[in-house]
Amino acid sequence: MRLKWRPPRSFVVMSAIGSFVGGVVIFKDILGGGNYNGPEELEGKTVIITGANTGIGRETAHEMARRKARVIMACRDLEKCKEARKDIVLDTKNKKVACWVCDLASQESIRNFAKRNITEESRLDILVNNAGVMRCEQSVTKEGIELQLGTNHMGHFLLTNLLLNKLKESAPSRIINVSSVAHTRGKINFEDLNSANNYDAADAYAQSKLANILFTLELAQRLKGTGVTSNAVHPGIVNTDLSRHMSIAKSWIAAVFARPILWLFLKTPRQGAQTTIYAALSQDLQAVSGKYYSNQEETELSKDAQDMAAARRLWAISEHWTRLS
Repeated sequence: MRLKWRPPRSFVVMSAIGSFVGGVVIFKDILGGGNYNGPEELEGKTVIITGANTGIGRETAHEMARRKARVIMACRDLEKCKEARKDIVLDTKNKKVACWVCDLASQESIRNFAKRNITEESRLDILVNNAGVMRCEQSVTKEGIELQLGTNHMGHFLLTNLLLNKLKESAPSRIINVSSVAHTRGKINFEDLNSANNYDAADAYAQSKLANILFTLELAQRLKGTGVTSNAVHPGIVNTDLSRHMSIAKSWIAAVFARPILWLFLKTPRQGAQTTIYAALSQDLQAVSGKYYSNQEETELSKDAQDMAAARRLWAISEHWTRLS
């Protein structure tokens, strides 16, 4: 009599767990959107990425290095930047990756960074304005500007304008501003732009992300005919250090119950970087400017984000606050 072999119960359980985990990973990959797989190589090109030591910025830097670009990682914390650079260089075998100090909350630091770039670098092909802070406690930059507006918008406004001549000399070149879907609930409060009278962390963040969009659109208008394009992106809801100031990041209850569920729906930094990479590289966007992308597709803007009168007014204020005018 032939005995029928039955697998041990532990084997069955482990196989079921493996299938479940595999299914979850596949589901998360689908939700996160596809990778950008364009053929572009960046040999001889120079890319600057702010906030490149972590999260989306780091993944963007990694991909640019993989495509053989010279990558300048513009970061506030030089030691963290060096750690990220080491991993990128080891993986890509591209030694043309540099760490430069650039604190977006200090206009002096931004000016020093730009001066160094103008002096030492021969070209600039892609500028990715990625760094940012989100929903932090009320605080200000070294110039006294509300931290989220000062870092997310004013810092990048100043940096971009200081590097515009280099971008024009290197044309065709691109500027990518990392904004957020949060811009749709944002309002530019010209009566209290610095949130001095009434500070709400979420409102201040949304205002700064709307400012990113208005800056992108006004910049695109001003750059017509130069060969330099200006576009904005929404990376998605991404699991990065950016959310460290939110209550869910500080709660042990959330750590036990909410985060495992959120993990399934949050994009990884790699997934979140794909639309930035698409906007920076895709040949389909070579002459496209003044657009907003999400999941590698052009996406509709909120009504307030299309207010060009507000964009011009914000530009004038930004020039004044950054001492460009």
